[in-house]
Amino acid sequence: MAEMITNPRSFGNPEKVHDALGWLRANQPVTQIITSEYEPFWLVTKHEDVTEIERQANIFRNGDRSTVLIPRDMLRAVESVMHSPHLTRSLVNMDDREHRIYRSLTQSWFMPGNIKKLSDRIRTIARAHIDRMLARGGECDFVSDVALHYPLHVVMEILGVPEEDEGRMLVLTQQLFGARDPELARDADAFKDTGKALAMFQAVLGDFHDYFNKLTEDRRINPREDVATVIANAQIDGKPISERDANGYYVIVATAGHDTTSASTSGALWALAERPDLLKRVQDDPSLIGGLVEEAIRWTTPVKHFMRTATEDYELRGQKIKAGDWLMLSYLSANRDEDVFDAPFDFQVDRTPNKQIAFGYGAHVCLGQHLAKLEMRILLEELLPRLKSLEIAGTPAWTQSIFVSGPKRLPIRFEAR
Repeated sequence: MAEMITNPRSFGNPEKVHDALGWLRANQPVTQIITSEYEPFWLVTKHEDVTEIERQANIFRNGDRSTVLIPRDMLRAVESVMHSPHLTRSLVNMDDREHRIYRSLTQSWFMPGNIKKLSDRIRTIARAHIDRMLARGGECDFVSDVALHYPLHVVMEILGVPEEDEGRMLVLTQQLFGARDPELARDADAFKDTGKALAMFQAVLGDFHDYFNKLTEDRRINPREDVATVIANAQIDGKPISERDANGYYVIVATAGHDTTSASTSGALWALAERPDLLKRVQDDPSLIGGLVEEAIRWTTPVKHFMRTATEDYELRGQKIKAGDWLMLSYLSANRDEDVFDAPFDFQVDRTPNKQIAFGYGAHVCLGQHLAKLEMRILLEELLPRLKSLEIAGTPAWTQSIFVSGPKRLPIRFEAR
């Protein structure tokens, strides 16, 4: 079970992972995982426990060790090269005052009031992508033809990346998050050697940084009304933001800003394609689209986990966690917790309340959650009325990744009205 939960290939078949996590929730909800490849860590599987840890960011910190599960040899290699547990610095691995300062730089951009102002522009982008989908003559791969590109275009426009560079951002994101997936990796064989694997990650990040260094230079000379201008001209304690911190900020916005939304949007279409009665129900009552969005996010849970490090001894469900221990918060498990969700393995668009925590909880809750939900809602509002029928037309597939994973292929057949 421990090997399954730490093997990226397992997440290409999520049902087996869900079976393992379900057993753990019932029998060992907080359990220490020990394998040959990874440093020991506590796996936290219950919704209540994940939120308890997330609420206490002063006790369970992000910056002390890697915030993503990576092999022991890779941890040591990163420490040796970077003199830090992290290959890049971003909001994800900051704590306390530093986290608050950096988060505040762009927070207003992603709050509901500001996001609402973008609705008309997002709707225009959604319609254009739907028109292209329907022009394909009744069949497409919803992931590669729609879901990957629609939120990518939205967030790149907000960030300030020109449309002609979106393809480059997409490929680099897939190489970063899907590095263990043979179909998406820059070098699928790199993980046979730790040094090669580290060099591959550095090369991907280096490509990001080369691009964003030029963007910073431009926005300092030619400021615009975009997030890149905010990052490029940020002042931290009276000094210009460092190159490393600026690049880390760009990367987290450019990658997380679209990849997870793509996954959840694909999850929504997958669910509807398998449930024609549900498709008709939502078409007949568009007020259910908000619930469909929340349920698709819960159902897909694109970010499978984040890691935290305990700063003091702590007892959780009778387990003695020691200061310095590493913990995996399993959002995938928490979002199927039987104590929180009635019939958690049913797809219910009228689930009330839907306490999904796919965006995290507490101080580190996802900055872009409101944008993601708005994008999904608008796309579904525009697409569903134009569909007469929808079904799976082949074999869907999931990304093989223990960190960020969602549908990577979703062949569908549809009839337009």
